[in-house]
Amino acid sequence: MAGGVKKPVNIFKLKDLGEPKNVFNWRLWFAVISFGLLGAARGVDEGLISGAFNSRDFQRTIHYDSYSLIDQTNIKANVSAMVQIGSVGGALFAFLICDRIGRIWATRQLCVLWILGIAIFMGNGGNLGAVYAGRFIAGLGVGQTPVVGPVYAILRIAEIAPASVRGLCTCIFTGFVYVGIVLAYFTNYGAEINLGDQTHVRWLAPTSLHIMFSGIIFILSFFQYESPRYLIKQGKHEQAVETMAHIRHLPVDDPYVVSEIAAIRASHEEELEATRGTSWHGVIKEALLIPSNLYRLYLTAMVQFLSQWSGAGSITLYAPDLFKILGITGQNESLLITAVFGIVKFVAAILCALFLVDVIGRKRALLLGITLQALSMVYVAGFLTAVPELGVVDDYVLPDAEAGASRGAIAMIYVSGFGWALGWNSMQYLLTAELFPLRIRALATSFAMTLHFANQYGNARAVPNMLLPRADGGISPMGTFWFFAAATIVGGIWVWFFVPETAGRSLESMNRLFELPWYKIGLHGNEDAQRLDEAITRKEGEPFGEVEQIDRVDDKARGDNRA
Repeated sequence: MAGGVKKPVNIFKLKDLGEPKNVFNWRLWFAVISFGLLGAARGVDEGLISGAFNSRDFQRTIHYDSYSLIDQTNIKANVSAMVQIGSVGGALFAFLICDRIGRIWATRQLCVLWILGIAIFMGNGGNLGAVYAGRFIAGLGVGQTPVVGPVYAILRIAEIAPASVRGLCTCIFTGFVYVGIVLAYFTNYGAEINLGDQTHVRWLAPTSLHIMFSGIIFILSFFQYESPRYLIKQGKHEQAVETMAHIRHLPVDDPYVVSEIAAIRASHEEELEATRGTSWHGVIKEALLIPSNLYRLYLTAMVQFLSQWSGAGSITLYAPDLFKILGITGQNESLLITAVFGIVKFVAAILCALFLVDVIGRKRALLLGITLQALSMVYVAGFLTAVPELGVVDDYVLPDAEAGASRGAIAMIYVSGFGWALGWNSMQYLLTAELFPLRIRALATSFAMTLHFANQYGNARAVPNMLLPRADGGISPMGTFWFFAAATIVGGIWVWFFVPETAGRSLESMNRLFELPWYKIGLHGNEDAQRLDEAITRKEGEPFGEVEQIDRVDDKARGDNRA
């Protein structure tokens, strides 16, 4: 190991060494921003597609008016959701790509797929099949971003970021989701105002945002270094030390760098020892048969299911249509209100990253966001119950007496976006990034993001049909928002009982959160893990060697803490 280790270090308490001021340098923030940009892939698509599809020129291009109402609804749902179904495939094979070619080359190839798909979509020539194919191929690239993101960008951000700002750095990924959304919303609005709706440029110009972002990410990848954890996994220990020292802007023999590399090596060697001789299906068995790993998979699965069906993603995707249902008239007004909605969500994401996620903790931020989201969904559902004709009766004019309630419902959509940004949207990535040991991290993240896009596809595909009147096979706008309200409330209850607090805990010590029986982890896991930490550090002041196992706790201490 470069620089050697002159004396053993305690790998459990890196904070005991303090965080040198050099750690907070431009290289850290450049890496965070460069790969946080991957989050914009989703944001750009979610913010663009509804406005582009509603363009009269785009609808003329695909001969939209020649179809029946039901067929039109299905076409809109298919075009909007095709990126999500492609993303399911992208998330599935991203696991293999990351482990075979590394995080940086995985980033580059997803950018190529992303650009290729958008190019096919933009040059569809009026062929609906080409529209579907282009968006599906783009989805293969976009779907890898939350896998390469959490495995490379988020996890790399998480692993290169000091513990005190890990939540902030990781949330930058989700912050860029909203940068993409805001830019997409305002680009749609600007194109509608300045370019009219009679030429292809109306929807081609906004769609080009995809190519701009993917090109920027591709170029920036050439200025970045491979993940230190990935290098350790590949046996390139010297390179891992040099990379970590470069990122930290410290000498290779600095105690802080030595301690971090020691912690990574200890974690990796323990995992290798536990699974020595196993193949890829052994990794799957490890994920499914070890109770603590299975519980983590359960957490990520439920997070993806409950977050997507809370409805916030659909509101982002179909915001112009939903604002029209709530009483906004005119294409320009709808796009402007939608653009402001994007700003609200962006501000909420910034507040979460800067103040909440590392200050009040992950779980409290998540519960606060869910509470805001639930209250807003209940209000909107109640408003649509009072005025059930909205979105059901064509050309229905909202009575003046309901105008105030309508504005309140629009405000509550903003509140729901604020709550989503503070809660589910940040945590669905952050929890996945923090929970898993290195051995199964890529597999588990790929599994989580596959579920993410499968649920996102189901939700995006279903919502246009759900909004239809009951006579046409839907459940009406009123029923749709009551469904979202119920899913959000159930999600809040589940988080309270089952999700542990992960703030302030190193990636290598995360295992200690899961020492309790599964039904106690959510409420008592962090408290129990803290007692185990203290038991380790009190153990006769004994120092820990460079590659000593992470879970070194004597049986008596473990038994006392479980009592």
